[in-house]
Amino acid sequence: MGQPTATPDSVNSLTVHDNRTGKVYNIPIVDNSIPATAFKTIQAPRAPGEREENETEKGLRVSDKGFLNTAVLRSEITFIDGDAGILRYRGYPIEQLALHSSHLETAYLLIYGSLPTKPQFKIFETEVLHHGVTHADAEQFCRSFRYDAHPMAILTSAFAYLGSYYGEANPSLQGQSLYTRGNAASLEIMDKQIYRLIGKATTLAAMAYRVRQGREFVTPPTGLSYTGSFLYQMDHLGEENYTPNPILEKALDVLFLLHADHEMNASSTTVLQTGSSLVDPYSAIAAGCASLYGPLHGGANEAVIRMLISIGKPENVPAFLEAVKKREKVLSGFGHRVYKTSDPRSFIVRKTADEVFKITGKDELLETAMALHAAAMKDEYFIKRKLAPNVDFWSGLIYRAMGFPLDFFPVLFAVPRVVGWLAHWRQMMLQEGGVKIWRPRQIYVGASKRDYVPIDERVAVEGLRKGPSAISHSG
Repeated sequence: MGQPTATPDSVNSLTVHDNRTGKVYNIPIVDNSIPATAFKTIQAPRAPGEREENETEKGLRVSDKGFLNTAVLRSEITFIDGDAGILRYRGYPIEQLALHSSHLETAYLLIYGSLPTKPQFKIFETEVLHHGVTHADAEQFCRSFRYDAHPMAILTSAFAYLGSYYGEANPSLQGQSLYTRGNAASLEIMDKQIYRLIGKATTLAAMAYRVRQGREFVTPPTGLSYTGSFLYQMDHLGEENYTPNPILEKALDVLFLLHADHEMNASSTTVLQTGSSLVDPYSAIAAGCASLYGPLHGGANEAVIRMLISIGKPENVPAFLEAVKKREKVLSGFGHRVYKTSDPRSFIVRKTADEVFKITGKDELLETAMALHAAAMKDEYFIKRKLAPNVDFWSGLIYRAMGFPLDFFPVLFAVPRVVGWLAHWRQMMLQEGGVKIWRPRQIYVGASKRDYVPIDERVAVEGLRKGPSAISHSG
């Protein structure tokens, strides 16, 4: 008997032959992607001895640990070509935006889809800066943290705390279609939360900074730019007519613009995963902040500085690189999950660093960084593995030169990334077909059905990871 055949409906399809059953399936290809749910139709009877937990009769599951090749949504916001080193916001090359735009103008672009006219930008900028002021209770909230609390812990908590003040922004209180209706009233509520979150991000970050310094909080000033206001709130010491250095203000604005979005990274995905339950945006942003807190994400530029400090002088670079090759040391600031050649942001940040160093003086670690960069880019080991400098390699040096403490670096990543988080959140709320809660599948490989055993009849399972650890207690 011949095998069943199927004729593709279109050249834009994938033909799958299931060797278990002999059946052939045609799966449509749209925008060079295939729907994972199509594989649920590829069903087969359970093989003799096969675990029932495999659920073979219910169709194939797609296994993708770490989301290496799974698209979770259709987006119009950011495009990345990691092989070519391309990054575009809404179609605009990052190089052009860094040269001609500002962080707030780019925020408008990311959120609303186009560059604003002067009247449009005036409204957006005015609203964002107007909403920089926090409730007086926020001071008491931030002061409740210990003086040595990590600023990211304060910022993450503060975003969640904000949500408790705005009942009109909570779908749990106002109805689950609060942000998904897409009408004028719904969009107005949504925009107000966007203004609040972007505006208050710098204020809360500055408060977290000044808690660590033991200094009074500063009310956001009028008449300054977004990044100018941020620097003012952190550094103002009571001088008359104080204004931040314009070159440092511009440098920080460029860094904010470069960090505003980066497609489906860990924190953006966390915001959308959380937001898919239709929680209020403050809780979703707090979740993204918590995700960015991790050293594999927002803490990378801090790790670069700690690495450079450990290397010390330029002459120690060769020995360090040899230790990296032997996996005795970790090379931070090189390579990227997405970029396989060079990170386009790194070239812009390197140029920005030169401008900053003209004001602050060269960082003592700069020579070490340049020596490490030069040696790694000539070494076949790193060339073969496509380990080029990423944005974190140079940005940490800029932050350090400007006087920011090391543990504040992730905050400087989170503040601008609020824009990208909100752009993706807004897009999901307004997507065609509404919001569906994200619920990934799993592949269960645990024990099959077993019966309960009374405690006196059980045999202990020994071994590392098989039971709780015994902790020694002091005092």
